[in-house]
Amino acid sequence: MEELFETSVSVLTDMVGDYAKKGIVGCRPLAQSGSRRRYFRFWLDDGTTMIGAYNEDVAENRAFFTYSGFFAAKGLNVPSVLLVHDDKKHYLLNDLGEETLYDIVCKTRRENACFGSVVDLYEKVVAALPKFQMAGKEGMDLSVAYPRAAFDRQSMQWDLNYFKYYYLKMVNIQFNEQLLEDDYQAFMDYLLEADSGYFLYRDFQSRNIMVNDGEVFFIDYQGGRRGALQYDIASLLYDAKADLSPETRAHLLDKYLDELGKYVDIDREKFRSYVGAFSLIRIMQAMGAYGYRGYFERKAHFLQSIPYAIENLRNLLNSNALPGNLPELDKVLHAVVDSYVPQQTAVGDYLTVDVCSFSYKKGIPEDKSGNGGGFVFDCRALPNPGRESAYRDFTGRDECVREYLLKYDEVREFEKHVAGLLDMSVENYIERKFTHLSVGFGCTGGQHRSVYFAEAAAAHLKKKFPQIVVNLKHTNIQ
Repeated sequence: MEELFETSVSVLTDMVGDYAKKGIVGCRPLAQSGSRRRYFRFWLDDGTTMIGAYNEDVAENRAFFTYSGFFAAKGLNVPSVLLVHDDKKHYLLNDLGEETLYDIVCKTRRENACFGSVVDLYEKVVAALPKFQMAGKEGMDLSVAYPRAAFDRQSMQWDLNYFKYYYLKMVNIQFNEQLLEDDYQAFMDYLLEADSGYFLYRDFQSRNIMVNDGEVFFIDYQGGRRGALQYDIASLLYDAKADLSPETRAHLLDKYLDELGKYVDIDREKFRSYVGAFSLIRIMQAMGAYGYRGYFERKAHFLQSIPYAIENLRNLLNSNALPGNLPELDKVLHAVVDSYVPQQTAVGDYLTVDVCSFSYKKGIPEDKSGNGGGFVFDCRALPNPGRESAYRDFTGRDECVREYLLKYDEVREFEKHVAGLLDMSVENYIERKFTHLSVGFGCTGGQHRSVYFAEAAAAHLKKKFPQIVVNLKHTNIQ
C-alpha cells in the first residue's frame, strides 16, 4: 500500500509538471471518504493549486471522464478534467477548494448562525439538479455507466440486500426471509412505475457539493445511471448528518418542483408520493453502507450517521411513505427504529492523536502511550507576541493573539507545512491500523505560539478525520 501511494504521487507529480509548466512547492493527500480513490492537492510556485487523483478502477474513471465532459459542455459546474494518464488511473483536476455544503451546514450550526444563508445555497443546488437529470434525455452516453446503466430492479435488489445483510443482520433484527423478499419485490414494482428515463446522479448529497465564492459545484457523479427523478432529490433532502428540518425539506422540494416544471409536466402530489418511497430505499441503502463500513470495517465515523438515518426513517414511517401492503418490510423498518440503541465505540480500536502545547523551559512532555515517535514542532523561530505587553496576559486561544500571529507570512507557511506532515502521517496510520500518534508544539513560555498551533492542529484534524480521536492538552495554561 505504501509503495502504491508513493508511486501514485510520483506519477501525478510528473503530470502536474508537464501540464502546468511550473514548479511544485508542495503536495498533500486529501482525506479519503468511503471510496478507494485518492486525491492530492499540489501547490505551484505561482500560488495556484491543482488536484491529482488516483483510482485503480478504470471503468469507474471512464464514466467520470465521460460525464464530466458532457456536463461541462452543458455549462454545469463540475470539475474540469485537465489531463488523463495513459493508464487511465491517474488524472488531474482543477481545484474547487476545500469547503463542502456539509461543512457550511456544520459550521453554521456550531456558531448558532442564521441558517438562511445555507438555505440559499441549497436553493442553488435544487435549481441545478434538473439540469443534470435532463441529461439522460439529451444524448448523454450512458453506455459507460458504472456499475450498471440504469437504476433498475437489479440495482434496487443490490441496495435492498445491502440493507438486509449489512444492517439488519449486523444489529440482529429478526425477519422472515421469504416474506421480506416478497415485500421487496412488491416495493420494487411500485418504484419501477415511476418514469425512469432521466440521469440519476446516485450520490446527490451535501458532501458532494463544493462551495467556492458563493457558487456551488458538483462532484462524485461517476456512479450515475438512468433512473427516476425522485431519487436524487430524496438523497439530498434525507442526507443523514445534514439533518435538515421538515420545514426546510418541504421548502426545498417546492423549489425543486418549481424548477423541474420548466422542463417537464408533473403531477406534484403524485411526485411527492414517490419521493417518500425513494427516500426509503435511499436510506436503506445508506444504512447498509453504515453497517458495512462501521460495524464490519470498523470505521467509526460511519456509525455517527446512523442516529440521523434512524430519525429520518422514523419520520418517513410516520408519514406513511411506505406504499401499499408490505407487512414484513413495515415490521422490519419499525423494528430498526424501535430497537436502535447507540453503540459506544471502543476508543482503543481507532487512531488517537494526542496534541499538546508546552514550554521548552519545562521540557518536552513525556509520551506515556509507550509508542514513542510522533512530532515535536519548535515554534520559537516565529514572531513572539509574548514579548509585547499588549499580549502578555492573553494566550494562543485568544483572538487578539491569533490575529497577531496570522499577520506574518512565516506563521501561515509554518501552519501549512505542519498540516501537510500531520495529514500524511494520519492517513498512513489509519491504513496501517496504528492506534496512537503524539504531536507537541513548544515555545518559550508555552502560552502563545505553542497554544495557537496546538489549537489549530487539533481543529484541523477533527474536521479532516472525523473517524479519529483527538485529545488536546495545554501544559502551561489552564
